[in-house]
Amino acid sequence: MEPKTLVMDLAGREFKITNAPIATYASGYAVVSLGDTVIMANATISPNAVDGDFFPLTCDYEENMYAAGKIKGSRFIKREGRPSENAILISRLIDRPIRPLFPKKTRNEVQMICTALSADMEVDPATTALNAASVAMLLSGAPFEGPVGAVRMGYVDEKLVVNPTYKQCEEGKMNLVVAGTIDAITMVEAAMKEVPEEIVLQALEMAHEEIKKICEFQIKYAKQFEIKPIELILAKDNEKAVEAVKSFVATDEAMLDVKGVTKMEVKEKIHAIEEKLFEKYASEIEAGDFSKGELKEVLNTLFEKRMRKTILEKEERLDGRKLDEVRQISIIPDVLPRTHGSAIFQRGETTALTITTLGSPRDSQIVDIMDSDSEKRYMHHYHFPPFAVGEVKRLSGPNRREIGHGDLAERALIPVLPEEKDFPYTIWLVSEIVRCNGSSSMASVCGSTLSLMCAGVPIKKPVAGIAMGLVYNDETGDYKILTDIQGMEDFAGDMDFKVTGTKDGITALQMDIKIKGLKIELMKNAMEKAKVGRDFIMEKMLAVVPEPRKSLSKHAPLIMSLTIPQELIRVVIGKGGETIQGMIKEFEVDIDINDDGIVTVTAPNQEQGDKAMNAIKNLTRVPEAGEVFDGKVTRLMEFGAFVEILPGKEGLVHISEMANERVNRVEDVVKVGDAVKVKLLKIDEQGRYNLSMKALLSGGSTEKYGAHKPAAPRVAPAPVPKVELKEGEKNGTIVPGTQSVRKV
Repeated sequence: MEPKTLVMDLAGREFKITNAPIATYASGYAVVSLGDTVIMANATISPNAVDGDFFPLTCDYEENMYAAGKIKGSRFIKREGRPSENAILISRLIDRPIRPLFPKKTRNEVQMICTALSADMEVDPATTALNAASVAMLLSGAPFEGPVGAVRMGYVDEKLVVNPTYKQCEEGKMNLVVAGTIDAITMVEAAMKEVPEEIVLQALEMAHEEIKKICEFQIKYAKQFEIKPIELILAKDNEKAVEAVKSFVATDEAMLDVKGVTKMEVKEKIHAIEEKLFEKYASEIEAGDFSKGELKEVLNTLFEKRMRKTILEKEERLDGRKLDEVRQISIIPDVLPRTHGSAIFQRGETTALTITTLGSPRDSQIVDIMDSDSEKRYMHHYHFPPFAVGEVKRLSGPNRREIGHGDLAERALIPVLPEEKDFPYTIWLVSEIVRCNGSSSMASVCGSTLSLMCAGVPIKKPVAGIAMGLVYNDETGDYKILTDIQGMEDFAGDMDFKVTGTKDGITALQMDIKIKGLKIELMKNAMEKAKVGRDFIMEKMLAVVPEPRKSLSKHAPLIMSLTIPQELIRVVIGKGGETIQGMIKEFEVDIDINDDGIVTVTAPNQEQGDKAMNAIKNLTRVPEAGEVFDGKVTRLMEFGAFVEILPGKEGLVHISEMANERVNRVEDVVKVGDAVKVKLLKIDEQGRYNLSMKALLSGGSTEKYGAHKPAAPRVAPAPVPKVELKEGEKNGTIVPGTQSVRKV
């Protein structure tokens, strides 16, 4: 392609599309930048079709450490490896708005790779990657009904912000990604801090205005090129199978009105119809006119059309519910005896068993990605085994869907977690989806709230979630919004709109649609109905577990903390971590220290925790004149004995302060290792401890001997332990909990 560049202003930053100086052999490629963030997007369309019943689109986002000027943190592996969860989530973010804009029966393999070449570390690159993907698709010549524009919205100081910085997202109440076409919004993904519905709708409207500008900008750029159209291979229905099934159901169209409260009840009725269909056309199947699979596919399409028509015209759902009715809810708290917290949340057939595990601050997850290095003290993992839907599949690691649903549930609960200073535990939640008939991610949100409260985690407010659906008539514009969708309503419907929140506002959003876009008015209607559904579910949850338990499980670890002066952090850690590691081993506890001097001890029981706490207090205690100590003689000198009164702290008992009578030789009174009781007389101007044994003895006085008491020699106190730096490391600071040194 001929080198072309186009520039526009996007919320005060330069937004640029170019195809130079980088060029590739992809079907469509572009380099898109926002500020100093640069994304290379390559869309490649295979000329060959793939067998299957789905559109084989693959979207990948590659975050490169070099883009941020970083080298991978692992000491042993420096090469980029498997994608991080953050990269997988951005890959999903790109896939979801692009997929519905291709013909549904596309069978060509389509691959989109977005590569981060430079990251300015001010604005999240995800929306830039999505915009770059759209440009590449436009230039590929594929029948892509784009372009798609994407923008991030923040809410800082009661004001909506377009393309907020990382800091604004963190300090504000909203981190909202919106994607859409010129006509409508197609995808929403958000984390929020109890933002009211009306503010969210304002943000969506403002975002769509920016999206229109981005889409028009992409079209203007694409018009500079002669783009050769690519003709995709579309799956074709077997006309003989279509006619056979239509002829079969024409005899009794009522057979398509399948109803059933449970998934298995519906499936059994459909299977019974399929068997009759196979029996009628057994000879045609044997002759190869069509297969059983082709007959089933056509029959399933007719079922879905009938279900949609019944909802639109009669407002009747598959399981007999009203459009705004939530399925029956069942809750069982405290189901597992040895876990720190557990609960079962069941809505209809969908069942989530969520388990809470509490750990020490040391158990937090270190996240090392292109954007930032951070620690997570709260993690939510979503597990969806094949038996949940009655299938047999090979078990492997978490797939993209599981990672995405886990992230959604995690975002939903973060705003209500207690502050770390008030509850220093690391919190790990796992949602086991043991049975599923739709809305499992929202069941895991509700189950997480219940599990946390059963564990005694003092969350600020409970959170509930609900999935809203849609059936839309393209020809008439008529639509029906469905509350709490189940499996077939999701597959055959046009929207999956998940909303989580407290009684005071929204905490997370996720919306995917299968049509070309949604108008704001429709989304407003869906959010209003979602609020009613959330409130209903919340009432059911609080009826069983009204508030967090007053105490933690007896199986949960005990966490104790105290604050020490920052200058004493080195004392607790010791030379090369020797002191802190010794206490960890001796008392069988975990000890963590942060930069503010907060020391946290995690122990299996009160006794071990108290021992460790007392040891730390003694290490950091500042003695006062007049205090009495049980000390230990460490060294003998001609003029007196040094006695350790606290770990790492020793003072001098002058020979004249050892006894009421005159002492000629120190060795006549004490020897190294003796336990002695001493009193701290004073701390001199140089911080040295002057001790006395005589002051604690009964009878006699120093004056009866009349001897001149020589002044104690100026002896420096024991040095404070220091952390040794490795060669080449200077100006080191202690990294709390790791006993290592970080360069500054």
